[in-house]
Parts: sequence; C-alpha cells; structure tokens
Amino acid sequence: MTYQEFIKSKEIESINAGIKFSMDELNGSMFPYQRDIVSWALTKGRAAIFSDCGTGKTIMQLSWMDVICRHTGGKGLILCPLSVAEQTRKEGEKFGIRSRVCRSQDDIDAGINIANYEILDHFDPDAFICVVLDESSILKSFTSATRNALIDAFVHTPYKLCCTATPAPNDHSELGNTVEFLGIMSRTEMLATYFIHDGSDTSKWRLKGHGEKKFWEFVATWAVCVRSPADLGYTNDGFVLPKLNLIEHIVESKAAEGMLISKLAETLSERREARKNSMNDRVRIANTLTQSNADKWLVWCDFNAESAALHKAITDSVEVQGSDKPEYKSKSAMDFADGGIRVLVSKPSIFGFGMNFQSCHNMIFCGISDSYEQFYQAIRRCWRYGQVHDVDAHIIISEAEMNVLDNIKRKQADMDVMQNNMVALMRDVTMSNIRHTVRITTDYRPKVRMEMPTWM
Repeated sequence: MTYQEFIKSKEIESINAGIKFSMDELNGSMFPYQRDIVSWALTKGRAAIFSDCGTGKTIMQLSWMDVICRHTGGKGLILCPLSVAEQTRKEGEKFGIRSRVCRSQDDIDAGINIANYEILDHFDPDAFICVVLDESSILKSFTSATRNALIDAFVHTPYKLCCTATPAPNDHSELGNTVEFLGIMSRTEMLATYFIHDGSDTSKWRLKGHGEKKFWEFVATWAVCVRSPADLGYTNDGFVLPKLNLIEHIVESKAAEGMLISKLAETLSERREARKNSMNDRVRIANTLTQSNADKWLVWCDFNAESAALHKAITDSVEVQGSDKPEYKSKSAMDFADGGIRVLVSKPSIFGFGMNFQSCHNMIFCGISDSYEQFYQAIRRCWRYGQVHDVDAHIIISEAEMNVLDNIKRKQADMDVMQNNMVALMRDVTMSNIRHTVRITTDYRPKVRMEMPTWM
C-alpha cells in the first residue's frame, strides 16, 4: 500500500445502505431534480435532504417512503410538526401516494403513517422499517429531550431520512445531531474530527481552518443541500421567489424618569417590560393593517396576552393557542390554507414550521423573539416557491426592543453566508453523487428490436 492509498483509506464516508430499485418506481409527478434526489436517498438508505421551503420536500419524502414500504412490505412513519400531518396526507393524495394520519399504534398499518412529534411515545419505534423526520431541525439542540428520544427510539431502524430547510441556522456543529440520528457517526466523533474549541469557551466549536473543505465533502456523502434546482445544475424554471418586503413599524417608547431618550432593553426582564408597555400600541397597528384590505392575513405573536388582545381587536380573526386541542389546531390551519379563515392569529411555535400558507401574502409580526430560525420559518410559510404575489411582512416593535431586531438581521446575514458556503463547497460532490446514483439505479429496458445490417 502506498502512502497516498493509506491516507485515502482514512477518509470518512457514508456507506450506502439503501435498496435496489428502478427509476420507474418513483412517483412520476416529481421534477427531474426531485426524482434524482429521491433516487440518491433511496440508494443511501440513511440520508438528509436540506431543501429550501417550496422545493418539494413533502413529495420527496413521501416518494422515498412509498418505494421502501412497497419493496419491503413494511411500515413507515413520518414524524412532523403539529398540524402538518393532515397537510402532508393531502399532498400525498394529490400525487397518488396513499398515507394515513395516526394518533396511536392501533392506527398503524402497512405503508406510510404520519404522526406529530408530540405523540412519539404513542408508538412502537421497532414496528417501523423506515422513518422520516420532517423539519428535522428539531434535532438541533444537543441537550434537548426530544433530540435524545428520537435518536434512542430509532437507533435500530434500517432506513432513515431527515428533511428540513434550516439544518443548522446558527452553528455548523448542530449537524452532528443529524449525523448521529442517521447512525453515520456520533456527534462527539464528528466534532473531534472536524471541529476545535473556540478559544477559551469550551462550549463553542468552530470548523478547523484546514478541514473546512473536507467537512463539507463529508456532509455531501449523506446530505443534499439545495436552495433552488439551479444549485444542482437543473433548470430554474418555475422556481423564482417573489419579492419580500420587510416593513418596520417602530412604536415609540417612553423614556424613564430623568432620561431624555428611552433606553434599549438588555435583560430578559427589561424586554418583557418593554413588550408589555407597548402591547396596546402594537395591537392597534396590527388591527389597522388587517382592516386596510380584504386580503388574508397571518398574524404572529409570542405571548398569550398578545394573542388574546389581537384576537379581541381583530373581529374576524381566528386565534389558535398552544393549549387548544390538536384537532382544532389542524382544522384551523387547513381552513386558513384553503381560504375559510381571513385572519389567523397564532405563534411561530405552533404554525411556524412545515405549513404551506402560500395562499396568503400578508403577515404581521406583533413583536419578535431572538430566534432567527423561528422568524425565518414563519416568513417562509408564505414566502415560498409557488407564491404568485409579492409578500409583505410587517414587523411591529417598540424602540426599546430594537436590539432584538438588529440581532435577527445579524443572524440572517450569518445564515446567508453559511448557506452560500454549504452550497458552493458541496455542489460538485453532490452533483457527482446524484448523477452516479441515477446511473447505477436505472434499468436498461430495450423497447425496439435490434435488426442486423444485411451486409452482416
């Protein structure tokens, strides 16, 4: 063995652990890039699809699971955020893929089963041949009880797929949780191989400077990252986002006694106090906006008091709180998507992930939190491929909370840089992997009889 061969043998790769199939078995409604990604994910067996909102994650995960369940005769489970289950079932129905929404193990049957993360303990993980985590960024917290429960529950599941638009919105090291769930390596191993402690803070990790390219090449062996089909060399026809207008409404904050100008809220208690003091003014502005036209409006808030005040002020609104029954949440989400509700008042933690509200192009943030992921996901419920109108997102915030808005803007810039780097560094490897997968899984089926030339 030469030295180069020895070094090559030390490279880490994700092993193909999928199934053999024909491209004819894939759902014919998919775009070419979707078919190729699903083909690649089926060959891998354990993979991740990091695909932006509106690029078709739902049809890809349904098709992936449909092929596996038909090949094995087994049962599959798609876990998704609250209220997304029924929308996923309807999406599959539209493309001819049968599935069912389940509340317990008694509802499970062969084929595709869909349930919410909140009721994971109602099911027997060992009963499933494959699992999909829809909006798999739920794994991102290293100390999360949900993260640990998911990894432990499906450690022996043969086929796994993670799907999300925001795999690691704030920190590359968060990808370690996805790696561990898929069974490729532990989070600790990934960090030790590609990361180093950030200075004196041992709780923070950063990519080793010389290892950045190798890290993204490693990620590309088990994940696809795509913002639009053009990222992978496909045509971008029909995948152009409309204009997004972020409109700020600044509520004046009263200066404290003895002060000429209001002070920015720094601590959590100061922010809560500023939020409380400005609530009536923010609700008044939100109500004025929703009554300015007859269009649909999606109104986001963070606290129960805000939610109640908004619902009371906006007379034709429907309010959905965390304490409401799952059936009511699901019905309200579908009614709003289908046009039965004009103004929906709720929280990003309830409807901010996974829902398709592209029938609406007006939204209001009646205050925002520090979570950029929640803000981004909430925006993308309406601002997504397939949206035919420009999207207006109104941010109503008090002067005292402007540092929160500035922090969101900074995180947005950081995420843009991270996504650009991910796509650029993974592009060549990903395109090579997908093209290679397509070649090795497509059967040659001649349909024209060969005729020998007369001179032979």
